[in-house]
Amino acid sequence: MSVKTATVCPVTATSPPHVKAMNGVKDVNRVNGEVKDNGVKDSPFREWRRPDLPSKCTYQPGTPLEKSPHIHIKQQPKPKIMPNILYNIGNSPLVRLNRIPQQEGLECEVLVKCEFFNAGGSVKDRIGLRMIEDAEARGDIKPGDVLIEPTSGNTGIGIALASAVKGYRCIIVMPEKMSMEKVDVLRALGAEIVRTPTSASFDSPESHIGVAKRLMEEIPNSHILDQYRNASNPIAHFDCTAEEILDGCDGKIDLLVASAGTGGTIAGLSRKIKMKCPSCKIVGVDPCGSILAVPDSMNKSDVTFYEVEGIGYDFIPTVLTRDLIDKWYKSVDRESFLMSRRMIREEGLLCGGSSGSALYCAIQAAKDAGLKKGQRMVVILPDSIRNYMSKFLSDDWMSQRDFLELEQQLEPSKEWWWQLNVSALKLLAPLTVMPSVSIQETLDLLNKESFDQVPVVDERGQILGMATVGNMMAQIVKNKVKRSDPVSKVMYKQFKQVHMDTSLGQLSRMLDTDHFVLIVHNQRQYGSDGKVENKQMIFGIATRIDLLNFITSHDTEQ
Repeated sequence: MSVKTATVCPVTATSPPHVKAMNGVKDVNRVNGEVKDNGVKDSPFREWRRPDLPSKCTYQPGTPLEKSPHIHIKQQPKPKIMPNILYNIGNSPLVRLNRIPQQEGLECEVLVKCEFFNAGGSVKDRIGLRMIEDAEARGDIKPGDVLIEPTSGNTGIGIALASAVKGYRCIIVMPEKMSMEKVDVLRALGAEIVRTPTSASFDSPESHIGVAKRLMEEIPNSHILDQYRNASNPIAHFDCTAEEILDGCDGKIDLLVASAGTGGTIAGLSRKIKMKCPSCKIVGVDPCGSILAVPDSMNKSDVTFYEVEGIGYDFIPTVLTRDLIDKWYKSVDRESFLMSRRMIREEGLLCGGSSGSALYCAIQAAKDAGLKKGQRMVVILPDSIRNYMSKFLSDDWMSQRDFLELEQQLEPSKEWWWQLNVSALKLLAPLTVMPSVSIQETLDLLNKESFDQVPVVDERGQILGMATVGNMMAQIVKNKVKRSDPVSKVMYKQFKQVHMDTSLGQLSRMLDTDHFVLIVHNQRQYGSDGKVENKQMIFGIATRIDLLNFITSHDTEQ
């Protein structure tokens, strides 16, 4: 789907009656060829502001709720018979972990708040419903209006779920990185989906935030509830999630750990829990590659992409107030996914990848804090495995990213090459192009050299992406690019790459689903200023034919 034209997917047959299919953004605000007025002018959700502006919240510890300018509610117990599914949002269970804490040598009690028991499967159901109901209470929106939300998926599912029940049309704008499971759930709920490049900076017109803003400006009676700035985001957790935890723990908590995405969860939790349990320490979890942690020095990293979804950002959302967060930990993909798989296998908790991030860092935090027997730690598990069935639950997906070593399951006749390193392959010296080289020049070069793909590198030799003959021709045929355009316009930014010590067995599994794999090695480079820089250099490109030729040429010898 083209991001530039922002074409919106047709609405599924499960849409509410008032939802009409749309062929493109430009068509939805026209009736009989006339451009209609863009709807309610005084709605605060039509006044777009940057999502990284400093918070203007005047909250101070000890401030009575009567002086709050916001709407506050109390979490009600679940009725025996629910009037609709929205009543199954909140009151998620607190569950004690047993095997993992024991294996990790923890003496303290470890409780997890299982937010995947909410109706839509994540902690974001709370804010999706709360933002809508607070806006309704103020008269800012009404059924039949259009709700647009830029999201990593879970907030979108929460808003789409509430929209389906309440009668709103829902458009969700989300990065391409997010799983197809999330997309399928959103479509089933009647939401319309727009995908945007994962690599786009948040303030780029092509980012999910930038595209949502443009849609709002073009579609009548549309609103962006804006989880990044909406006070109902942290207030939902201040009023309800925190109270549920305090009630379940009888007010005794020594350490609370939560990962941060928009930051609304940890902001709301930290304020209420510090208010009622001042001695409790609050720990935030932020993935490497994100910049939410404090101090800023923690965020310095060569990582620019991470696989865990729903946490971390390249800007500080307005709702993320960090003043009451005592300590931050940085998470990494491999340990996060392995911990999620452990929770599934050893504790029976069907949780998502960010839950693994939270628990992995929580274990480190408990050890660092020296928590003893009789003390208690609570960890927030944000979402369920449902959204990631094709990702970290898959052994192949994990092994392709070097997160998991596959067991040997080959016949003896084939075992001789399985454990050899990819460095054993006799690969040709790599051919690379600069991003400024034209598409036509790249095609001519690949034709001359008899290659199907070529890495795109910058002046320092750093890998920017991959350009393939198939993708370049497809883009040209569809008139999306010109032959004179730079090759950077058609390069893939997400591709498989492995180091030279990766086994040929792992490589063969990757080549089951990918046409090529980039082989890289690390190089330490000393600069004139005396600093050492770690660079990733290209060793070669491995294809199926390379592996096949290697095996067959050595079969006789073996």
